[in-house]
Amino acid sequence: MTSLFCCGSIRPYRPQRLLHEDRFKAFMAWAEYPRDVPASSTDETEDTDKNRLTGASPPHVIQLVRQINYGPLESKRYFVPVEGKDNEFVELVEDDLIQANFKKLNSYKNFKCESHNRFFEVNVYEKDPVNQHHWRVNIARPSSSIDL
Repeated sequence: MTSLFCCGSIRPYRPQRLLHEDRFKAFMAWAEYPRDVPASSTDETEDTDKNRLTGASPPHVIQLVRQINYGPLESKRYFVPVEGKDNEFVELVEDDLIQANFKKLNSYKNFKCESHNRFFEVNVYEKDPVNQHHWRVNIARPSSSIDL
């Protein structure tokens, strides 16, 4: 079991209200210290149990990056909301995101712990997000193949 945050004194770093604010609030409410979650395993027998993205597609996935402030990364962990349960999340492995074609949105929140010199970044991933600004569904897909 590993704790998601180092302590209960993390504070928002340069806070802003974002489009996906409800998703961040739900995750942060669930992840409050002292939340212990089993660490991700690369053991193949456990990977099949952890693949929560097959079948029903969740609306989003949350990435939690933990690092020493201006230093090396300590962990990157991924969490998916449990269907039918408010403010419940389960941990995934990164390969599940790749297989299900989830992509990082440009929507994130940063948190900092002054006493432990830790920095946390919380990101949102969605399945096949649409880039509405450029009107292209997938940046790797040529615009000539999109019917307007």
